[in-house]
Amino acid sequence: MSLSACLLLFTLDLCLGVDLTYYVDEGMNPGTLVGDIADDSHVKDSVSPNDHSLITFSQLQHGKLNSDQLFRVSKKTGKLYTTRTLDADTMCEYNEECFKTVDVAVKKATSFIKILEIKVIIRDVNDHPPEFPDKKVTIHFSERDGKGTKISIPNAIDKDVGALNSQINYQLNENTYEPFTLSISNRVNGKSKLAIRLEERLDREVKDSYIIQVIAEDRGSPPKQSILDVHIIVKDENDNSPTFSQNMFNVSVKNENYGSAPMLILSAADLDSGKNGKVMYHFSRDTSSVAKNHFQINRETGEIYLQKKFAAGQKMTYKLYVEATDGGNPPLSSIAMVLVNVINQQNNAPTIDVNFISASSGNTVTISEDIKVGSFIAFMKVTDHDAGQNGEVNCILHHEKFQLQNLGIKKYKISVKNSVNRESEDHYEVTIICQDKGSPPLHSESKFSIQVVDVNDVQPQFSREAFHFVVHENQESEFPIGSIHATDPDLGPRGKLSYSLLSHGKQILPFVISDEGLILTSESLDHEFQDFYKFQVFVKDNGIPPLNNTVNVTIDVRDKNDNAPYFTFPSVNPFSMDIVYYPHHNNNITLVKASDRDSRENAFLKYELISGNEKQLFMINRYTGLLTFSRVVSQHDAGSYELEFMVKDSGTPVMSATTTLFLTLTVSNQSFEVVNHIHMNADDMIDLNLTIIIVMVAVTISVSSVIFITLCILRCTDQRNVLGARGGHLAGKCVAEKQHLTTRGSIPVALTTDTGLTRSPQLAGSRIEPHSSDMSCNQLKGSITDINKLGHQWINQHCGQVVDGTGQVSVGTMASTFFLFS
Repeated sequence: MSLSACLLLFTLDLCLGVDLTYYVDEGMNPGTLVGDIADDSHVKDSVSPNDHSLITFSQLQHGKLNSDQLFRVSKKTGKLYTTRTLDADTMCEYNEECFKTVDVAVKKATSFIKILEIKVIIRDVNDHPPEFPDKKVTIHFSERDGKGTKISIPNAIDKDVGALNSQINYQLNENTYEPFTLSISNRVNGKSKLAIRLEERLDREVKDSYIIQVIAEDRGSPPKQSILDVHIIVKDENDNSPTFSQNMFNVSVKNENYGSAPMLILSAADLDSGKNGKVMYHFSRDTSSVAKNHFQINRETGEIYLQKKFAAGQKMTYKLYVEATDGGNPPLSSIAMVLVNVINQQNNAPTIDVNFISASSGNTVTISEDIKVGSFIAFMKVTDHDAGQNGEVNCILHHEKFQLQNLGIKKYKISVKNSVNRESEDHYEVTIICQDKGSPPLHSESKFSIQVVDVNDVQPQFSREAFHFVVHENQESEFPIGSIHATDPDLGPRGKLSYSLLSHGKQILPFVISDEGLILTSESLDHEFQDFYKFQVFVKDNGIPPLNNTVNVTIDVRDKNDNAPYFTFPSVNPFSMDIVYYPHHNNNITLVKASDRDSRENAFLKYELISGNEKQLFMINRYTGLLTFSRVVSQHDAGSYELEFMVKDSGTPVMSATTTLFLTLTVSNQSFEVVNHIHMNADDMIDLNLTIIIVMVAVTISVSSVIFITLCILRCTDQRNVLGARGGHLAGKCVAEKQHLTTRGSIPVALTTDTGLTRSPQLAGSRIEPHSSDMSCNQLKGSITDINKLGHQWINQHCGQVVDGTGQVSVGTMASTFFLFS
């Protein structure tokens, strides 16, 4: 391209308002990079480097919404790519610059910067060879034809549209010599007119036919060619082609005069006679399809009519290529160009073309509810091809939320006037009215809908500030406890909630929560293990980013009567206990105790004596478990008793436990004590063997009192001196021991189990403790024989009265000493 041509193209681009011009070859694969709009337009130069990442580019749609686009622009980088393989041969007309215009909107975030008009020139690739209509043609020369006689042959056609790719050079094949040359002349449409030129007279008697080859080669790189075989027959033939009076005609026609008188009559002269001189007219293939649809030519007379009115918005200048062909064989032809200017005197309404920035479907565009005031929604162009005031247009948009801003030269942008909220209103109807200044004025309306898309701007809310549930223990796994209800007015995933449980620390909760907020048990609950749970429920929506909330949940695990009571005293079953009953003492025997792992009424226990009390000697407190004598005890009540106790809880159903007490009762006339099999410390207790001996001595003396008294009298005189010393010593010790025993409180009842373990009953009281560290009567060692030797008098003198007035042996002092120390 020459420098002058480049300057001319640059000047034309400036006049047309083109911001950038790119070139791309036809036939390239989809996705081919056309150009970098961001760098070439320097649009980022006016923006702070920190805001470069906010710059976005979007292609505006032309014509119908969602129409196929030849190009796409990267939103972030601003690079322009092809969307499909481009074919200049089908997209553009012959020998014209093939280009498409792309409008690109540039924004910073939601702020509008400018509209860039991009011109993309589609460079033709030499992908078609020149082609003749037929590969072989026959022409005739007459013997009368002299040197310089020409006979036209059809020229080749190259489907390429590029200036060089479609330009064809012709030449004859130089392999053979014939008396013919190839004559080439240019037509008004830029194509060549071919003819075979006779260089010398022909002599049919010498040679009546010739075959020559015409080579057609384009100027592409690499060039492509085709060959036409020309069969020349020597005879008298049509040797003149039709001729127009001029090669170009200019004509103007009013758009309203369609279908009336012809706007032009063409005539071409042919010097031949007969059918060789008869001329027919038609539009050549160089005439556009739009022109052929609106104009008509009479094939015989050459009259041209405007047969169809042009609609508003179509261009008003058209080129008609009329070809005149004679009736010869082969036919000869010539072409003239008719330049038609259509005058539109009618006032047409404006045409409104709205191109949305965001996604759209039909006449509905979507925007986000968080869109900022002033954000750019759509680009609008208004077209009115009328002349004068008929073509001057004003546009208005009356709406509370949206506004129309003039960008100049019948261009507008639609932007947000006031903020929108989907929860308040999610749909808007917008009407734009454009009216010209004709008389009368005509207007057009463009209506479209704006759908507000939800964003995640509302936090989930619980129906209560806290949730409390009550459930009984022992329920099966997945038992429903209660529902947590939360709401989110957002739409779609932003309003869909999911729940989860939050425990404190490392606590593992025996619960799960469903997607609907239903809390279920994950295992059976045990009130005795844990009767109260406190945790939080976490809820979040599925928005981006998600919003969440938490609520406190407490669950009270109510007890079920699932544990039977058990005895804690006696702790073994059966249990043995020996009791000596003494008058003038309280009737308390022991305290039976039980426990229950349940709580509340399920652990409220009641005691019963269910068997072994046929003499109605015993009774047990229903609520405390205190076992007492129910009446005065007599000697006839002494003996063994097998008492069976039952303890019951107050649950539903009632659960119980039983235990058996083997009780041996001894009735005495002195005091109340319990005989127990215990282990005694030698340093603190009276020697057990000595105690047993003393008891046996008491029994023996009570039977043989007379014998003992007699023996004591006989021996007393002989042994007085010997026993005097020993008796004085023992008597002193016994008296000393009696003086150092004190009683503190009640006598405890000691109980001995079958296993030999010693337990103290639950009655309050203290032991009778020895306060003297001196030797006592309990420290006496000896046998029954020794005691017999002492005699009745010695015992009365040194250890107190042993034989009472009835002849019964009393071991009260010594026996009591044993029990008190036990």
